[in-house]
Parts: sequence; structure tokens; C-alpha cells
Amino acid sequence: MHEKLLPILALLILVLLLVMVAQRIKVAYPIFLVIAGLGISLIPGVPVLKLDPEIVFMIFLPPLLYEAAWYTSWNDFWKWKRTIALLAFGLVFLTSIVVAYASQALIPGFTLALGFLLGGIVSPPDAVAATTVLKGLKVPKRTITMLEGESLVNDASSLIIFRFALAAVLTGAFSMEEATGQFFIVAGLGIVVGIVGAHVFYVIHRFLPTTPAIDAALTVITPYILFLTAEHFEYSGVMAVVSGGLFMSFRSHEMFKTGNTRVNMVGVWNTLIFVMNALVFILIGLELPDIIQGLGETSLMEGIKYGLLISLIVIVVRLLWIYPVAHIPRWVSKKIRQDPTPGWKNPLIIGWAGMRGVVSLATALSIPVMMTDGTAFPVRNLIIFITFVVIFITLVFQGLTLPLLIKLVNLGEIDPIKPAHEQQARIRVELDTLALERIGEKYPSSLETNGLVQNLKKSLENSIRVNQNHLDSLELSANRQDNLKEYREIMLDIFEQQRKELFKMKKQKLFSDEEIRKAESQLDLNELKITGTKHL
Repeated sequence: MHEKLLPILALLILVLLLVMVAQRIKVAYPIFLVIAGLGISLIPGVPVLKLDPEIVFMIFLPPLLYEAAWYTSWNDFWKWKRTIALLAFGLVFLTSIVVAYASQALIPGFTLALGFLLGGIVSPPDAVAATTVLKGLKVPKRTITMLEGESLVNDASSLIIFRFALAAVLTGAFSMEEATGQFFIVAGLGIVVGIVGAHVFYVIHRFLPTTPAIDAALTVITPYILFLTAEHFEYSGVMAVVSGGLFMSFRSHEMFKTGNTRVNMVGVWNTLIFVMNALVFILIGLELPDIIQGLGETSLMEGIKYGLLISLIVIVVRLLWIYPVAHIPRWVSKKIRQDPTPGWKNPLIIGWAGMRGVVSLATALSIPVMMTDGTAFPVRNLIIFITFVVIFITLVFQGLTLPLLIKLVNLGEIDPIKPAHEQQARIRVELDTLALERIGEKYPSSLETNGLVQNLKKSLENSIRVNQNHLDSLELSANRQDNLKEYREIMLDIFEQQRKELFKMKKQKLFSDEEIRKAESQLDLNELKITGTKHL
């Protein structure tokens, strides 16, 4: 047991150290971890790690998809559903078709069925890579929504294509009509399983006597139950998790009514998702030696050549697809033209953000070693190597150049969206005003006799005045962004000094440790309001 546990703990510590290095040199940690894993795998004597596709699909994929769905705005997702669908389904199908015919023509030993198999593997971009690279950059809200929405459901379409292509290779039979019909059945019933399962967990959270710890544990269990249930009936587990996650997120205010529950749940999920993301990306790099050893008769240079060709194809197809998707609907629909035009910059960034990740590699590794007749599966190892090259090129090359591209095109907000700090101030004014009205209408006698309620009224009035002054200053200020940056720096400096003061209080034992921890938690919440940070 110790021999199995120690390497896992060592890998976790290594991953944490590498993430800290990535933050210091300001490189998105998925990119840095893949490069680091690749470098470590080339060191003589380092044990060869094999990535089990079952672990990715059963352990990593459900919570990663569920967390992404949880933080996706349903209103934004529905608003841009047309573009998201054209990317998540249309682009996946187009990429698979182009890759299928190109690989059949360019790569010896590839049939059309094998080409579709490879196309289904390399067609879906990775959710975590794009959002992590874009974090902290000046990117329109519309861009983030479309990329997150696409990555939520494109795994489902690509895995379904992979499933039918694999069946065609194994059996030698394929029917486009049957495959199309089965696609809608598999995806649609996966959504049904997700919605039904989400309703069950909704009832548990809302009507049973749960605790914050139980609620957090249930949210971790939920994606696994949804995924496994759908897969048991041979429906899309991805669609089940995504639809269930969107439903649970939309109804979360009804299920989790205490701040303790929500804060506890956020802490659990932030840690879980960070560790999972970090592990899967370093495992991509560490997998290289095993992939190279499996090339067999194909030389390394030939494998690299084919990988570069397929990488170029998936990049070009995405860039060519995104512009018609962005502009043609505007030509035919007056309603769509009411939204601000995306121009040429926004489609360019979305097109360049098509980075592949661990789902593609796990799908490739899940190809069976043997055919049903006992013979070796054709070009299996070459497909896996090409997939690795595509992941490496799109993740490292596109990922490292994406921030530079955003700066070069000077991409600004497209839609008339108020800045987050301004929205927060307006929300605070509305909530505090409601609280004052509630006190005046329902608790007039307490307002006259209870000193604590009187202090609450004064505090609310002061909060309204401060936030309203902030909003007024925004309207008058010509240098809004400079003022906001200075304001944040001042507030963060104040929070830092307040934490030091709390530490002094703790040393001097002026107050109980429990009350000091509560004060520290409140400082953390205040800092989150300033920084807007969700998770790593």
C-alpha cells in the first residue's frame, strides 16, 4: 500500500510546485504542466506512467464537466445557443469529416472509418485550457460564454462520433441514417437522464435535513451518479452531467439557503477541481514515452509529420468555420442583427482558442488493442501519437500565443455590459434599500426600542450612501479604469494591514480564536468583492 501511495503523493506535491512556478512566470498552468510533464518523462530512469482512459472518463470527466456547467450562466448560454450549437455540434462534425478524408488521402493504412475515428478524437477543444489561458485577460463576456458553452457539450458530440466510427471499424458496417438517428437519441435521452437525476438531488437538498458537509458531499456525488446512470443505458453521460449541472446551478438559490453551505461547497469544489485539472495535464506530458514506444513500424519523424498535418487541418477548419457562423446568421435575421456585431476580432480569438486536452487523449487510448476477430487494431498506436501531437501543438503553440494575439488586436467588450464593480454597487444599493424598507414595514417597534436594530438601520443607510457615491463618481470620472485600479490597490493594502492587526490580536489573546477566524473570513469575502476571483 505504501509503495502505491507514495508515488501519488509525490506527484501531487510536484504538481503543486509546478503550478506555483507557472504562476510566477505568468504562464497558464495547463500549458506549463504539459511541457513540464513532457520534460520529466524524458529524464532517464523516470518511471513510465500509463494514463488509464477509464480513470479519465469515470473519475475526472464527470466533476470537471459538472463544475463547468455550474459556473455557466444559463441565461447567457441560452442567449448564444445558436453559435454554441454550431461550434459544439456543427464544427465537431465538420472537423471529423475533413480529418477523415484528409487522413485517408495522406496517411498510409487509413480507411475512411479510421479517419472518422481520428476526427472524433481530435475535434473537441478542451474546456479548462481555454478558460485558464484567458483568465485575467481583457476578453469580452460573449467570447467567454461561447467558449465555455461550446466546451460543455462538444465532448458529447465527439464521443458519439467516436463510438459510431469505432463500431464501423470493428464490424465493417456503417449507416449514416442510422448513425444520425442514434446520435439524437443518445444525446437527447442523456439530457433526459440528467434532468430527471437533477430533480432527485434537488428534492434531497431542499427538503431533507442536510448539513453544509452533507450538501457539499452530495454535490460531489451528483455528477458521478448522472454520468454512470446515462452510460449504463448507453446514453450520453456527458449530456446528462451538463444538463443536470445547468439545472442544479439555476435552482441553487432554492437548495442552499445558508451562507455557510455555499462557502463550504465552494471551498470543496475549488480544491477538487484544481487538483484534478492539474493532474490530468501533467499526465498528458508524462504519457509521451509510452506513446512513442507503441509507434512500432512507423518512424518517429513520420508520426510527427502526420501529427503536424492533422494539427494544421483542425486549426484551419476552426478558423474557416467561425467567421460564417458569426456573420451569416446576421445577414438573414433582423432579430440577430439587433445584437452588436462581433466584427473580425472576436471570431479570431474564438477560432484561435481551440486547444485540445485530456479528453482527446483518453478517447484515443480507449481504442481496443484487438479487433473482434483477434487481429491487431489497425494503426492504433499511430492514432494515439497523432492525437498527442495535436494536443501539444494546439495547447502549447496556440495557448502561448493567444494572450499575445488578444493584445495585438486590442479586443474590447462587444456588448453593452456594465463593469462588474458597477453592477455590484447597484446590487448592493437595491438590497440595502430592500432591507431598510423591510425593517420599516415589519419591525417598526423594534426600530424604536432595540439599539442593535437602530445600528443596523444606520449601517444600511451608510452602505447605500457609500455605494451611491461610488456610482456617482463613475458617471463623473473620465479616467474610470485608472480610478478603479487605484481603488483596488488601496483596498487590498487595507485588507493586508487588517489581517496583520488580527494576527496581533491573536498573539495578545485579546479575543477568542473563533471570533478572529470569523473576522478573517469576512475579510476574505470583502477581498473577493474587490478582486472578483472565483478559483484558480
